Parts: sequence; C-alpha cells; structure tokens
Amino acid sequence: MKYPNQLLYILFFLFATSVFAQKEINNQVVDFFKDEPIESASVYIQNTAIGTITNADGKFVLRIPKENVSDTLVISSIGYSTEKIPLDQFDASDAIYLVEAVASLDEVVLEAEVRPKTGNDIVLKAIERLSSTMPDSSYIQKGFLRHKERNKKEFKWLIESAISVYDSSNSVPAKDYLKINVDQMRKSYDLRDIDSLFTYASYLNQNTKIKTNPRNLKRSQVKTALLEKSIKWNDNRVNGLQNIFQGKLNMFRNIDGKKAIFGENILENHQFRLDTILVDNERKLYKIEINKGEEYVGLDTKGIYNEGFEPKGWLYIYYDNFAIKKVEYELLAASKEQKSRSKRLFDTNVNHKLIINYKEFQDKMYPNYIYYETPKLVNVGFKPKNKQEEHLAEQYNKEERYYYTVQEILFSDIIVNHDEIEAELKKEWDMDIFSPKPYNKEFWETYNVLLESEDDEKLIEDLSKRASLFKE
Repeated sequence: MKYPNQLLYILFFLFATSVFAQKEINNQVVDFFKDEPIESASVYIQNTAIGTITNADGKFVLRIPKENVSDTLVISSIGYSTEKIPLDQFDASDAIYLVEAVASLDEVVLEAEVRPKTGNDIVLKAIERLSSTMPDSSYIQKGFLRHKERNKKEFKWLIESAISVYDSSNSVPAKDYLKINVDQMRKSYDLRDIDSLFTYASYLNQNTKIKTNPRNLKRSQVKTALLEKSIKWNDNRVNGLQNIFQGKLNMFRNIDGKKAIFGENILENHQFRLDTILVDNERKLYKIEINKGEEYVGLDTKGIYNEGFEPKGWLYIYYDNFAIKKVEYELLAASKEQKSRSKRLFDTNVNHKLIINYKEFQDKMYPNYIYYETPKLVNVGFKPKNKQEEHLAEQYNKEERYYYTVQEILFSDIIVNHDEIEAELKKEWDMDIFSPKPYNKEFWETYNVLLESEDDEKLIEDLSKRASLFKE
C-alpha cells in the first residue's frame, strides 16, 4: 500500500528537478564612467531569442532553460561596448559595467562606397530594404505583457499576462494575417468600477441611440457591468493589443497600410537628420533624429480627433544592411485644435509615446521590446455649485483626474518551425486581456518577465492593498 505514496514522491522529485534545472541570474548594468544604471540594455543568450532588458534601475532577472546553461550571455546597449560572459562563469557579486563607444562620423563620410549621406536618404533606404530585413515567413513570438492604468498619484489597475503573437510575414496586411492570444495571466488588479463615466458616455453616444453628456451621469446610476463593457470597448479602440500590432503606430510592420505613418508621404510630415554614428553589439549604427515636416501627422481613429500632431524622436539603423534596430517616437499636439483638446482633456501635449526595439534572429529583425504610452480621459472635471459640493471637487484635481495607459511587451521566444506553428494555431486564440483566467503558479515559475523598477514595485504594493490577484 506504500506504492502510491512512493510514486507521488518520485513524480514530485522529477517535477522539481525539471523546474530547478533552470538557472536564474540577476544583476545590474551600469555606465562605467558615470556610475549610473543603464536602462533598456539588452541581456540575452547568444544565438537565441531568449533574453530580457534592464529596468529603470539597470537591473534584470533572466531564467535560462537547462539546455542553455553553458551558453554565453550577451549584454549590449546602443552606444556602449558589449560584454559577453560564459554562463558557467557568471558572477552576480559585482555589477556589469559597459563603456560608451561611438564610431567616427568622418570615418563613414570618407568611405569610397556610394552610400546615402543625409538622414532622409538613409531612412528611405532602410524602408526600401524592409522586405529583406524584416520577417518574410510565418512565425510566433512568445512574450510578457504589462498593462498599467494610472494617474499622477497611483496605479488604478494593472494586468500582467503571457501572450503569443502570430504573424504570417511583413509582406501581408496585419489586419488579416496577424493574431494575438493571451496565454496566461499573472496579475489582474482590477478596480475598473471606479473608472470613467466619460468613457461610458462615449460608448452610449457612438453605439446606441442614447445621447448624453457625462456631466449628467452619476456613478451610482450606472451598473458596473455596463461600465466595464464600455471601458473594454474604449481600450480596444484606442490602446488595445490589436492597435499596437495592427495599427499605424507599428509603422514598419504596417508600412503598406492606408495612410501609413511612414508611407508614401513620409517626407511630407517627417524630416530626418543624421546625428552621429554609434556602436551596437560591435556593429555601426546610424542615429537619426526625427523632426516635423510641413504636414501634420494623424492616426485617423474612428470617433476620436486623433489628428494634428507633429513627430519627435530617434531612429537607429544598422550601417551595414540598413536594418531598423530601434525607433523612439512621440506625437505632440501641434494644430490649434489638438493643442486645445490635449491641454483640456489630458494636461499634456504628448499624446502618443512609442518605443520599439528589434532583435536580429536568423538574419531577420523581430520585435524584442515594445513600450507604448498614451493619456486617457477618465472624467471631465467638476465645478461645485455650492459649499456643500466643494468636498467633491478634490477627486477631480489634476493628480486624480488625468490618467495615462502604459503597455510594455517583452518577447523572449521566437517559433519559426512550421509544425510547431501549426500546432499553436489549432488552439483557440483570444486577445482580450481583461478576460479572467486561472492563475498558474507553475507556469510563471519558469517564464521570463519584465523586472519592475523600485518605484513601480512600490506603487504595485500600494495597489495590492486595494485589490487582489485574480485566482479561479
């Protein structure tokens, strides 16, 4: 009768061995001369897609599969030297220091090879080369999503999920050939019942025959289920996962889309200035400044005045093959109408902030890290009519009133094997990040995630006191 217990013990031992055969490493990446943390440095296993990036404090944690524990760890950041450390020699007792490294612009200019010399020409050449530098066959990426809603004081809600993204290639429309699935959920701090009456009013005005002003609504009169439905509708419309991958701000993937940001009229609403030549992972890299053109940039979002912007940011393009390494892109309110709207509704002129970092894998550039931030209107203010109502005005002050959404995605695996892709596609795919899922502790013990900064960790702790991790 002891056999069942012995069997359970053996199974537990085998499971524990498989989990702990992984190697977990952590450290901090620091600028050697400035002695300051380096944010968004790439930390990955050489010749694989397994990796992470450093947080605002320069820190990282990486879980390494047992088959890779003898490989080499690569630590790189644009404009710095690259460190390569055999994993069996990794030592976390001291920080990892990188040294600034800049190539000579004169060295590039004096080369005999005929190459584009201006920022505009370099960017146009990179766009021309997208068909050869971006994926030309189907693939699936596995990644980690952190979705934060907050005002200037605190997090209001937070979702952390494992996601899969399928894309058949860069040469076909993302709207028809790109799919997203939420595989697992780690955190679902959900306080949406305190959220936006403005969103509810917008939902009614655009989807029903009911026309109303948000100032005429009272939270006590709106069912939570209806409010959540309207918030989901608004998130999918403005800043859902679908928009990140299928929308215009995914400018290089969707460059052939209607009125694409970097489409045929790219030089009408953008101008590009070559700033310098940097080094990234021992390769030369153009650093190009993004400036405004003669025309405004618009996103053509249904039901929202998402026009009248001017661009600002940086492009990083490899010197040898003109592959896009990184884009940092902001859209600032520029037209009279958009400036007024942005100040009144959001208290900021920065309406969209996007960072996409690409990683080379098997000679193609795949998204590695995505950061997207946009302001979000939650309420429209409150003017007390008498002294009895003055206490209500506090909840409408700037710290409480003005919200923004931050979405971060870290990809840590790429599947290109056709049979594996077909097996994944047979599963039911659902991109709804708000759909409740059971919490799978074993899954998260072996999955790579983004390390929170110390400031964010404190805010998450505060949120934890007001909401709990969803478990089913």
